[in-house]
Amino acid sequence: MGLTIRLDERVTLGQVAEAACDRRPIDIDENSWRRVAESRALLDKFVSDGRIIYGVTTSVGGFADRFVPAEDAQQLQENLIRAVATNVGAYLDEDTTRAIMIARVVSLSLGNSAIQPENLQIYLDLINADVLPCIPEKGSLGTSGDLGPLAYIAMVSIGQWKARYRGEILDGGEALRRAGISPAQLSYKEGLAMINGTAGMVGIALLTYQSARRLIELYHVVSALSIEGLAGIVDPFHPQVHAVKPHRGQARAADLIYRGLHDSGLARAERNIEAILAARRDGRSTDSAGADKMAIEDAYSIRCTPQILGPVIDSLDWIATTIENELNSTSDNPIVLPDVGEAFHNGHFHGQYIAMAMDHLSIALTTVTNLANRRVDRFLDQSNSNGLPPFLCRENPGLRLGLMGGQFMTASVTAETRALTVPISIQSLTTTADFQDIVSFGFVGARRAREILRNTAYVIAFELLCACQAADIRGADGLSSWTRPLYDRVRRIVPYLDRDITLTDHLETITDFLLSSEAGDFAAPSDDEREYPNDLVDQHR
Repeated sequence: MGLTIRLDERVTLGQVAEAACDRRPIDIDENSWRRVAESRALLDKFVSDGRIIYGVTTSVGGFADRFVPAEDAQQLQENLIRAVATNVGAYLDEDTTRAIMIARVVSLSLGNSAIQPENLQIYLDLINADVLPCIPEKGSLGTSGDLGPLAYIAMVSIGQWKARYRGEILDGGEALRRAGISPAQLSYKEGLAMINGTAGMVGIALLTYQSARRLIELYHVVSALSIEGLAGIVDPFHPQVHAVKPHRGQARAADLIYRGLHDSGLARAERNIEAILAARRDGRSTDSAGADKMAIEDAYSIRCTPQILGPVIDSLDWIATTIENELNSTSDNPIVLPDVGEAFHNGHFHGQYIAMAMDHLSIALTTVTNLANRRVDRFLDQSNSNGLPPFLCRENPGLRLGLMGGQFMTASVTAETRALTVPISIQSLTTTADFQDIVSFGFVGARRAREILRNTAYVIAFELLCACQAADIRGADGLSSWTRPLYDRVRRIVPYLDRDITLTDHLETITDFLLSSEAGDFAAPSDDEREYPNDLVDQHR
């Protein structure tokens, strides 16, 4: 089933992500087509009346003070898209390219950009025929929109540049010919309408957000599994604890983990720890492994999990709203509004909203990276693991190194990720003879958040590997019904490690799983975990 864009309905991030990744067809409803035609007709009238409008009867950018006659419109628009197509670097992947194209169609279908309906139809034809322009990933200012990235789509629509089609990279004109699509003929304003918007950064942002949201949801299960592997205490997650601090995300994180551990035989209650410590104090013997180093409280990386994941969850909610608002926006200049009968010059192309949202996403993901990195250290350090062997190496320690080497990767990736998290949304540089004098770098921010996302998943992948190894050492039969399916999924990738092996391929496979749609199947608690069991804490005595 395809996606039909309707004038009276918001398009959701999930709809675009599904259409982009699953190759769903795209269409526009009749009301949208009617408004698109009305916007174009109004612009035609303004040109006929001799109005002076940016990018229509004037040049653009640093040449905005130069007049251009209507008979030169096609030449100006084609010159514009060729002149700004200066990106460099590797081409964006196909899913991202489709997401960007769909985002541009959503904006143009609002009928405020005065594109000719037949040229908007060509964009739909490109998407539905899977003719995907090659978009180099580096070089967008994210102000005046993503001029460079969007220009490559516009160039393919007129039969220029390069495109992927059925596994080949072809000349744009040849790709159109094979797909049976006639090239667009650009008139005034149309090249500008195609490129002067935030669809590039929105396309990357929405796919990155969707994967990040799934990863963070699954990280609650990973956290519960790590609590079990470290013999952590469940009491700090009790709902009564979090009722006195009214942060929604914090309460939700605690709620999920508390419920998820309701039938765990590995996580423990504070009263149980208290009894062990009292026995030690009174000189009574105990046979609990690691009791000599046991404390009445867990370290922050366990106990403060809701307080750390809470603001991450709350940030994700704001980020989602921001991206979806931008997706459903008219984001070019000028706009031609048929309902008020006027054209307006404006700054809707500015990408500051997405730039800042992507900085927030990068900060949120790096926060999770820090948390996962600290837990890895607790798993591997015998003095902090509540009785686990050093480096989770039970068999032949010393001859074997266990999981020691994996921490090299997590420490390196964590440090790199922290350096990447310096905000990009404040790094403005002036261009175009001070015409574009403050820019967002939203496209860069979206690309960087995507890189940080995979780095975060690498560190979580190793934490998950450590948690499963620890569970096996303590007795995986004691895992909760919530964490057991995730443990089983990991064990299909890598077995319990009683010998030293190269972990690279396993970590890549786990990371791919963490970032896949499949990961979402493991995040939701079962029906049995939706209600609080009676005397939950007592079950861990």
